[in-house]
Order: sequence, then structure tokens, then C-alpha cells
Amino acid sequence: MLNQILRDCGPIEAIVLPREHRVVRDLARKRMQLVQSCTTHVLAVENIMARQLGGRMTSNQIKRLTDDTIDSLPVAADVGLAIKANVAVIATLQSQIEVLEKRLQERVKPRPQYGLLTSVPGIGQTLATVILLETGPIDRFADVGNFASYARCVDSVHTSNRKKKGEGNVKNGNKYLAWAFVEAANFARRFCPEAKRFHERKKARTNNIVATKALAHKLARACYHILKEGKPFDVTRCFA
Repeated sequence: MLNQILRDCGPIEAIVLPREHRVVRDLARKRMQLVQSCTTHVLAVENIMARQLGGRMTSNQIKRLTDDTIDSLPVAADVGLAIKANVAVIATLQSQIEVLEKRLQERVKPRPQYGLLTSVPGIGQTLATVILLETGPIDRFADVGNFASYARCVDSVHTSNRKKKGEGNVKNGNKYLAWAFVEAANFARRFCPEAKRFHERKKARTNNIVATKALAHKLARACYHILKEGKPFDVTRCFA
């Protein structure tokens, strides 16, 4: 018989978040949706440039393109029109993203938990906003393992006779938190020496993906204690 091992996992109190919290959280999710759409159009322009000119433009260069600049490119008129369409959509999305970001800052910046989360290496304004709003009241998690599981930072594994036979439902938990902590890990290993050393040690024994997930798990646990105790990030405690 297969035994399912759900590491660090336990019951999470089912609560309905207050309406005022849900509407701000949904605003943050809308921002993410617009960012993803904007990225799609930026990549479309990158692909056109690569096919037509054999070169590559950065996302910032694409966002600064004007109609006159596009008209000066050595491409067919129809290709230029396609680029203009993408650039126009990018500009509109960027404008709306800025509006949403301003409103989100007005809603979350005054909260003390927001400032505490930004003390974590790799977590800036955007990630702190996502983590704060997607987490909700930290007291609904019985312990740090419950929170790490909810953030999809631990594995669900089926074993038999100490051998792996499969995996459980990897879609359990909160996909937005999962994304946020992986992003935080990628930034932390670039700018935090302790995080980089931890990542390199894990990577030497496994691979880059597993090492990044392990670092994301570390940061998720740190955020739980930060929100629970109301104290800023302690790098020594996190990477002891």
C-alpha cells in the first residue's frame, strides 16, 4: 500500500477573508494579469525584430518605441503596422499597471506587515504586496509548516518501501504565493550573500531548480515568523 507523505502539511483553517481585504487582493491579481499580457506583447515585438532584422531589442527599448522610430525601421509597411499595434497595446497596459500600482501602494504601504516583509532580501514592493494580500491573517495557519505547504514550497510525495512512487496534487495551495517566493528566491540569491551561499550549496548537490525551490522555502518560513512575531528579517536566523 502506498503511504502518502505530506511534509510540513496539516489542516488550514478555512475562513472567508473580509470583503475589504478581498477587493484589494483581487486588484493585485488584476495587476499581475496585465503584466503578463504586457509581457506577451513585448515578446511578440522581440520575435518580429529577430525574424525581420536578425537582432534583439530589450523590453525597455521596445516600450520606448514611437511611430516615427518604427517607420524608420527597414521592414515592410505591414510588419511596421503589426509592431505599432503591439506597442500601442503595451503603452495602454503600462498606463493601467501604473494606476493599479499607485492604488495598491495606498492600500498596503500603511500596514506594518508590509514594511516587515520588505526587510526580506529579494522582496520588494510588488512581492511584499502579493505575499501580504494572498496570505491574509497569519493566525489561520497553525504553524510554519502549514504556511509553507499553502505557499507550495514543500512536496507531496507517494512512497512505498522508502521508494518514491509518485506525487500528490501539486496544484494544492496558493499559486500566487508560490510564484512570489520563487521570484523572491531568484532576487535574493543575486543580492544577498547568505542566500547565494545557501543556493550554491544546494545546487552543488542537486540542480538549479531544486536549489531555487529550497531557497523559496527558506524565505517562506522566514515570512511566516516575521508576520507572526512582528519582527523584521533576521538573516542569521534564516540561514543558520
